[in-house]
Amino acid sequence: MPEKEERARVVAEARKWIATPYRNCADIRGVGVDCGMLLVRIFVDTGLCAPFDPRPYPPDWHLHRSEERYLGFVDTHMREVQAPQPGDVVVFRYGRCYSHGGLVTVADPLTLLHAFWPARCVLEERLSRNKALANPERAVKFFSYWA
Repeated sequence: MPEKEERARVVAEARKWIATPYRNCADIRGVGVDCGMLLVRIFVDTGLCAPFDPRPYPPDWHLHRSEERYLGFVDTHMREVQAPQPGDVVVFRYGRCYSHGGLVTVADPLTLLHAFWPARCVLEERLSRNKALANPERAVKFFSYWA
């Protein structure tokens, strides 16, 4: 399948999760999911990634440890890019390490779909409208399956 079609399939799969409640370590559409398991489900369910399960992990692991667990998953399956496109992954530093991520659905203006604890659900939003994530002091990286 051409890359453009794969990217569109990833974004379409991600959008099926909108309004799913935020639940740590969950991965059931409409019932509960967190930001990490959302990405796992999207890439596994579209067949781009072999099934795997990074659980269990505590909800506050990123506040007490410096290990880059989140980046470990992303680095294993993707490569860092500077200019994200729809279907790429965005990760944010929260606490001591990169510990929140989402899927880029629109490149310009940068729009992401993510399971966001403060919103208590999966939502799609322009990054510029999220004051917590758009903070210029917050470290952010982009990764692509297709890089």
